[in-house]
Amino acid sequence: MTVIAELALPVPLAHTFSYVVPPHLVARVQKGVRCVCPFRSKKLVGVVVALREEEVPDPKLKSIAQVLGEPSLPEDLVDFLRDIAGYYLAPIGEVVRLALPPMDRVTEQALQEPSLFPDATRGVAPRKVQWVLPTDGAPPADLKLSAQQAGVLAHVRSVGASQVARLEQTWKSARAATAKLVELGLLRFEERERPDDPFFREGAEKEPVPTLTEAQDAAAQAIRGAIADGKGHTFLLRGVTGSGKTEVYFRAIEDTKASGRSTIVLVPEIALTPQLVARFRGRFGDDVAVLHSGLTPKERLGMWSRLRSGQVDVVIGARSALFAPVAKLGLLVVDEEHDPSFKQEEGVRYQARDMAILRAHRGNAVAILGSATPSLETEYLVIEGKARVLELPTRARAQELPEVRVIDLRKTGPGPTGDKRISLPLHRALEDALARGEQSILFLNRRGFSPSARCEACGKHAECPNCSVALTYHKRRGSTLRCHYCDYEIPMLANCTHCGSGEIALEGIGTERLEETLSAAFPTARVARLDRDVASGKEVEKILTRVRNREVDILVGTQMVTKGHDLPAVTLVGVINADAALSIPDFRAAERAFHLMVQVAGRAGRGDAKGRVLIQTYDPDHPAIKAAVRHDVRAFTEREMEARKELLYPPYARLVLVRVDGPDEAETLGAARLLAEVARRVAGNAVEVVGPAPAPLTRLKARFRFRLMLRGQSRKHLRDVARAVYAAMADLPRKVHATVDIDPVQFL
Repeated sequence: MTVIAELALPVPLAHTFSYVVPPHLVARVQKGVRCVCPFRSKKLVGVVVALREEEVPDPKLKSIAQVLGEPSLPEDLVDFLRDIAGYYLAPIGEVVRLALPPMDRVTEQALQEPSLFPDATRGVAPRKVQWVLPTDGAPPADLKLSAQQAGVLAHVRSVGASQVARLEQTWKSARAATAKLVELGLLRFEERERPDDPFFREGAEKEPVPTLTEAQDAAAQAIRGAIADGKGHTFLLRGVTGSGKTEVYFRAIEDTKASGRSTIVLVPEIALTPQLVARFRGRFGDDVAVLHSGLTPKERLGMWSRLRSGQVDVVIGARSALFAPVAKLGLLVVDEEHDPSFKQEEGVRYQARDMAILRAHRGNAVAILGSATPSLETEYLVIEGKARVLELPTRARAQELPEVRVIDLRKTGPGPTGDKRISLPLHRALEDALARGEQSILFLNRRGFSPSARCEACGKHAECPNCSVALTYHKRRGSTLRCHYCDYEIPMLANCTHCGSGEIALEGIGTERLEETLSAAFPTARVARLDRDVASGKEVEKILTRVRNREVDILVGTQMVTKGHDLPAVTLVGVINADAALSIPDFRAAERAFHLMVQVAGRAGRGDAKGRVLIQTYDPDHPAIKAAVRHDVRAFTEREMEARKELLYPPYARLVLVRVDGPDEAETLGAARLLAEVARRVAGNAVEVVGPAPAPLTRLKARFRFRLMLRGQSRKHLRDVARAVYAAMADLPRKVHATVDIDPVQFL
């Protein structure tokens, strides 16, 4: 019998490729292993995803040329990746690459062009560093230690494992002091790989383990039972902001570690949650791997190797951490599961929340979806009996939820600034907070100084030549007009490009303008801004650290300020324009607006002082706003569910979005119509085909855009239509590009 291996190769094709396994490699080839194989005129690195035996193999089949080391991916992870490729109609090679360490991708390039990558795999071995850990030994009562020795001992006993080199930054003679303490049996040395991780914080502060509230304890006990059961369970942990969901996660992780299994924790954006990462470090020490975009390829490879070898039991990261090669997965947590960033919008368009449930189910692990404002899709899992809800109805420290007040901008005038967007009630509330030495957050989900520049003579806006959007004015970027989609940028116009008039007016307000207005209105206040223009990577942490250290009085920001920050001195939150999120042409607009309002409101009153929230709107009777005022998640969910059911939108139906774009409008529309015809031929009465129609953003990056919507209640029928469309995409004109997005989140 001849062994045939099915390989996933790094090519944009949906199927795998069959290769003969030579007899001398049979013992080394197994599922998950990387192999070098000939492909056309090149050599590629592929991953074995299946094996079979044939008596008489096809003589045209080529043979595997080489096996690269031990299996790169666990077998269960390979099966999970095949499920993703099948569900999202994605090329299996592209899906497998999501789970491979970056240096493996360089290896692929090295094999294709060896002369360009002579050192592709050199120098990746991790450097060892010396750590010192506390022992169980207690110092004799009459033992005399030097000040340096006593300081080092107290520090290590307090924070746990510490790098000797970092101790020397505080105590000059730390190396000699630790050597003496080791000699006395009070500490011990250990050699470890250097933590190549910008998120790593030596000696993260250990928090005292809190006493659980009754609701927290009930949730922790339910999850503990599920972990012990080992059959796989899904929980929705629905808890108000500040209810202590993280502590429930910690108890579940401890139970999982005690069972000898590993944990993956997914968070929306790792760069926005340094405080959460620090809490994980403080609780679990060096047994936490943090996966994020700030790691270099070499650092990611080191982290990946630690996970693959089982050196680390807990991994935390954004959606890509879903593919971490952990051994014996026992728990998968999705924190803030409602967040839209869990949906990948480029390449393989997977929904990490949904796939987390699948991966947990495949490994008989427990999945916890946590949120103060759960998505309707997750709430529907509870309705269907596919998930069990655990409630945390009150804040963990018994603080009251903040009082929420609506400011009707139709009836309320501006404050002293003269700008109606800083209404008189909001202005007075800011004054009161400043007088009491308390902090405020103002939420405005629009960055830049002004969203548009309009000619007052002819009424035309300055538009991007590549996209069908107005250019945003950025004062701090050298007074420029910029497109937030393609990064096109020009100096601020002196004259209108349409009529030549010099009467250019800046319309609307962005975070930059709001920051400037507040600085002028409150000259003694320290005003800071948190948005994509000023904060990336470590800059985010710097700004949030300043807020925590009470070095900021007013924080202005986009939805970055709505994330799970715990800022005890913040007592006032203002929503500048609640209507902006409600006006987006998307059936999920009300749900997202409600989530944003509740989440940002949850930043207020987390300390000892009661919080206040002011929501400014021209539509105070909107159901989302009225529910947010009452913190009534259940009422909003029930009303929105009824609307979705009546209109047949998710979660009561499934959607597939087909996007078609190209440089020529007529050719692109023709291609979209061709795909629509294919869809209608296959759909019958089981699937509704809508379109094609111009996308809301009709032109983006110099390409015209059309979309086609497929809607149905049968997953099988919908997938059949989607597969037919996907197959027909091969016949489109060369310059036209199309994508099939299963369970879409963004519709622009």
